[in-house]
Amino acid sequence: MSRMEEQDQVDRPLELATFAGGCFWCMVTPFEQLPGIVRVVSGYTGGHTENPTYQEVCAETTGHAEAVQITFDPELFPYEKLLQLFWRQIDPTDADGQFHDRGSSYRPAIFYHNEEQRKLAEASRNDLELSKRFNRPIVTEIVPAGPFYPAEEYHQGYHHKNPLRYKMYRKGSGRDAFIATHWNTDKDKEERKKKLTPLQYEVTQNNATERPFQNEFWDHHEEGIYVDIVSGEPLFSSRNKFDSGCGWPSFTQPLVNGHIVEKQDLSHLMVRTEVRSLEADSHLGHVFTDGPAPDGLRYCINSAALRFVPKSEMEQAGYGAYLPALE
Repeated sequence: MSRMEEQDQVDRPLELATFAGGCFWCMVTPFEQLPGIVRVVSGYTGGHTENPTYQEVCAETTGHAEAVQITFDPELFPYEKLLQLFWRQIDPTDADGQFHDRGSSYRPAIFYHNEEQRKLAEASRNDLELSKRFNRPIVTEIVPAGPFYPAEEYHQGYHHKNPLRYKMYRKGSGRDAFIATHWNTDKDKEERKKKLTPLQYEVTQNNATERPFQNEFWDHHEEGIYVDIVSGEPLFSSRNKFDSGCGWPSFTQPLVNGHIVEKQDLSHLMVRTEVRSLEADSHLGHVFTDGPAPDGLRYCINSAALRFVPKSEMEQAGYGAYLPALE
């Protein structure tokens, strides 16, 4: 667990967000480890039956959709960012189910809890439509939130309880293949190519590795945070940076675990664990188990994948919520 996640919950108002995006098992993992997310509950909503069971919902007799209800701190993770992440998990052009799961209980929807959420949700849907990312109309409904019924206990945190079955189901559902096809596309890469230096582009988009001891942050000691060069999502803190002697910036842990995705890397006749950013899917580097105690982890990261935000500029740059991680 990162230092950011360990800090005490600040006593300020929390909000609810409710999304349907097909199988609720798959809609928990994108949100649960992000800063400001207090809890994610799988359940049923949008129908007419009180306290429905999983079997009843799957039988399409209740009008309910499988959904997740998120309790979040809007100061740490605004509703707009939840919407951005939601759209990247679903097929917004399919109102009759999601991927290989068919039926109204798998329909995508945003259930808004107040007028501000409605306006933001409709604006985000309009932006997605105008982006022309999809060649069919956006049909995801935006409707008022009603009663939410938590699903049976065995559905809660299903990916933790049954990780192998979850991974097999998720891959077989077609969800990940759809996301890979419609996000981080060649068009996205072309746009990034205009904004990044050649080295930044090769590292983040083509999995290149920069030279050791000849990069921007390997010997950098200023207080602040390191964010994704593409998306700006917070990744690492200077508090967790250490000199590993490898010639690249090294960290003992991420600033927020949920912003880092680990993947098996079999390239160069080696078995390694690659780390990528969640939002931009940027190649960052690798994580090894030869780091310092207590966890023994060494996140070996390319400087070209990072942008540094000094502590003195974090508030103005919109990263004020992460200042406690430097204390």
